[in-house]
Amino acid sequence: MKKSIFILALATTIPFGFTSCSDNDAPTEIPENNDALYAAVLKDVSLNVITETYNQLYTNATALESAAASLSVGDEAALDNVKQKWQDTRAPWEESEGFLYGPVDTEGIDPAIDSWPVDVNAINNILNSGQDITPALLESNNEARGFHTLEYFFWGLDGNKTAADLTSRELEYIQAAASDLRAKTEQLYFGWLPSQGNFAANFINAGESGSIYTSKKNALSEIAEGITIIADEVANGKIEEPLNGNNGNPKPEAEESRFSNNSKLDFANNIRSIEHIYLGDFNGVQGKGLTDIVSAENATLDTDIKAAISEAILAIEAIPGTFTQAIFDNRAEVEFAQGKVLALLNKLQSQLEPFISNLD
Repeated sequence: MKKSIFILALATTIPFGFTSCSDNDAPTEIPENNDALYAAVLKDVSLNVITETYNQLYTNATALESAAASLSVGDEAALDNVKQKWQDTRAPWEESEGFLYGPVDTEGIDPAIDSWPVDVNAINNILNSGQDITPALLESNNEARGFHTLEYFFWGLDGNKTAADLTSRELEYIQAAASDLRAKTEQLYFGWLPSQGNFAANFINAGESGSIYTSKKNALSEIAEGITIIADEVANGKIEEPLNGNNGNPKPEAEESRFSNNSKLDFANNIRSIEHIYLGDFNGVQGKGLTDIVSAENATLDTDIKAAISEAILAIEAIPGTFTQAIFDNRAEVEFAQGKVLALLNKLQSQLEPFISNLD
């Protein structure tokens, strides 16, 4: 989600007990030449995690575009299908928010596909304009395109839209918005793909001529900072604003993905984004991640970070009901989950980032 970022550190104690599917649970012995391990981590994270996450995003967005093209007024099964395809596409996007650097930033892709809130007035103006609705038309307003515009059309403001409520004009808009989303995810994936834009080469060749990173340590610091930023956004933005944004009371209109009630899954997937980067693992491919560097020199910190990641995900998923309901009726559980994310943020900001900055 395109938002302003504010970092807040909160000292806390994190219990142990993380269990990981990574092949890197055992402490790693750093070789005499640390560059070899750092290079392996940078390669695996950039190719196996980041590029492959964007590959999944693009693949799923293509399926969403196809489902949107098959949508028709009154066809409830088709609407259910396109909703599922939206959620399928949403998952790898949220799992990518721990690395919002590179083309997603420099090409303006984040705001183009994930601006919140939607601009309902702008959407209605487009619907009522009489113009052909095309991806090019939507490019002028990020708040009237992307994930949340499609979510608005699929679920409606109150989450109860039916296929009979759709209009032919809305179908035209949906198809344009789905095609635009697919195109932006293609641009993002191709921006990292070695055979295309090859932004991954900046990490693989960090410290060498042609890379934007002057050293492997600088590239690793970018990665560590990225996962810190999303932990902060989840705790102090995505959870805090709807929970307390109305002078300490709930502000439901600030909740992202509220039309679809997808918010809790969004938050958990944001933390999974941290997990994938930290472990170097994604979609069954196990590689090297930050854990391999940390565990070799500070096994306690490594255990603490993995425990904090696991506990944050579990606490978010344990929030009862929908997030919209929980900010009113289960505030203690929401606050507990927020505290777990803050504990993770504290570990990343006050311990992991300095650890990476002090590498040889």
